[in-house]
Amino acid sequence: MRFLLDAEQRAFAGSLDAMLTASDTPSVVREWSRGEHARGRALWSRVADAGVFALAVPEVHEGLGLRPVELTVAFVELGRHAVPGPLVETVAAAALLAGLADPGPAERLLPALAAGDALATLAWRTPYALDGDVAATRLALTAEGLHLAPGHGPVRPSVDPARRLTPLEPGGELLGTGPPTAEALAWARLATAAQALGVGLALLDRTVAHVRQRTQFGVPVGSFQAVKHRLADAKVGLEFARPLLFGAALTMDPADVAAAKVTACEAAYATARTALQLHGAIGYTAEYDLSLWLTKARVLRTAWGSPQECRAEVLSGGDRRW
Repeated sequence: MRFLLDAEQRAFAGSLDAMLTASDTPSVVREWSRGEHARGRALWSRVADAGVFALAVPEVHEGLGLRPVELTVAFVELGRHAVPGPLVETVAAAALLAGLADPGPAERLLPALAAGDALATLAWRTPYALDGDVAATRLALTAEGLHLAPGHGPVRPSVDPARRLTPLEPGGELLGTGPPTAEALAWARLATAAQALGVGLALLDRTVAHVRQRTQFGVPVGSFQAVKHRLADAKVGLEFARPLLFGAALTMDPADVAAAKVTACEAAYATARTALQLHGAIGYTAEYDLSLWLTKARVLRTAWGSPQECRAEVLSGGDRRW
């Protein structure tokens, strides 16, 4: 089988790449990390205008219908450019709201998410939610069901400075009981895997460019065989993850998605380690843009399921429910 994108999907990826390249996302990420959201919100609106969030919203709620392959294409580009914000959380929130027995909350909240007028975040198996200070729709899963949190606590830093954690206040409106957590987890893991693949590809591209420019003993570092081997291993890992990712987008089977998630995230993390080693001391500095992708590769590795949890899902054949 050949997992190749069609012309329309390639054009979609190209248009997102061009838009995000022109947006100078590293500076947007740094502002977002400081709690300055104006440029980040403007970028979010442009991403939404391209139809990205509508790909996870049913047409009945003013979305484009559930299109996981196109969503995967988009999230690879979002990861490649390190776009900040609760991207995956918005997708997971859309899945939870769309699957509630009572359509009222979905009718009220989903159109704004699809249009980019509101950001959503979600506390999943933890009291903390990503970017709760900027998200208008703050959801929390409890034993009772899905709640709309009334507010949030103080912002807490994380390994990735662009991922700002906020505890959600307890209580709030109960939107529904028995939300479709398995489906939402599959969508979240698929988006995380795609984002991780994009992060890994960006790290590889930046490292290849660096070793071509950096010289030692009068020749480019990239001409050394050991360096070539490390880069080749990173390239193979990322390219091996790609068909698993798009295969999972076609089936949306929980085991397939878990396999894609662990493979893409491990490949991105391995590429980050290679990038750090080949950049040398400059790779450790927060002022150097490489750090924006290095820290993201690390946190995506465990977001929405650690490697151990995803491997357990694969071994169980997708029977596990979270």
